Amino acid sequence: MTNELSSEQREELLHTLEDRFEKNRHRHEDLEWVEVRAKLEELPHKLWSLYQMEQTGGEPDVVGRDEKTGEYVFFDCVKESPKGRRSVCFDRKALESRKKYKPDNNAIDMADEIGIELLTEEQYRELQEINPVDLKTSSWIQTPSTIRDLGGALFCDRRYDTVFVYHNGAESYYAARGFRGLLRV
Repeated sequence: MTNELSSEQREELLHTLEDRFEKNRHRHEDLEWVEVRAKLEELPHKLWSLYQMEQTGGEPDVVGRDEKTGEYVFFDCVKESPKGRRSVCFDRKALESRKKYKPDNNAIDMADEIGIELLTEEQYRELQEINPVDLKTSSWIQTPSTIRDLGGALFCDRRYDTVFVYHNGAESYYAARGFRGLLRV
């Protein structure tokens, strides 16, 4: 797989991102699309990652700007966990530990392939403040090594107007559980 977009893919993606940016100003009230676009055009590998986020159903959008680095921060803002990233266990170790009924992939490897990071618990809660998400699905999040070393992994969802953080065996996977990503541009 090449990590380059055709000019048509690039323009279609930029148009989609601009539309989403303008329709969801509450996510980034103090930012301007022309500045975001200029930064994206300087970094074609980031555009490729955003394209992969879009293709797997994440509906990426700018949720802020890192004050220290000046980077724009994109999260998957789709209402439910991205469809193209569901039914995956947590990581390769978990995938390899399954004896039968293995899922096709795992969240950590998929995120690496796309060029994104799983959200932390704090970032997940930040996203929930912007827009309620995962009302019917759940999403794997970054997991401390102390938990992962014992075989577990963390995931989150929103039920009863509350964000919950849960644990599960890292090898588990469900049709309604995927993962949300973060990209810094």
